Amino acid sequence: MTDTAATLITAGSYFFELVTFLILINIVLSWFQLNPSNPFVKIIRGLTEPLLAPFRRFAIWGPLDFSPIVVVLLIQIVIFPLYRWIVMLIF
Repeated sequence: MTDTAATLITAGSYFFELVTFLILINIVLSWFQLNPSNPFVKIIRGLTEPLLAPFRRFAIWGPLDFSPIVVVLLIQIVIFPLYRWIVMLIF
């Protein structure tokens, strides 16, 4: 593996961990009645909702929303390994 590939894989790993962390923050924020116009809440929801919204219609079971779990599993099981494979293929 070249240095470039290792750097890209490490950067991708950090990026996907950041996305997972933002989703976890969004989950915690959903437990509280926060002002939706709060800048912090707007940023977190603005970054995570485009990822979660497509899975909401499939991952809601009663009052429980499993879309964050689906997205995190998809990132960990499909997207990051695919990203890693593509980087290894190119470099």
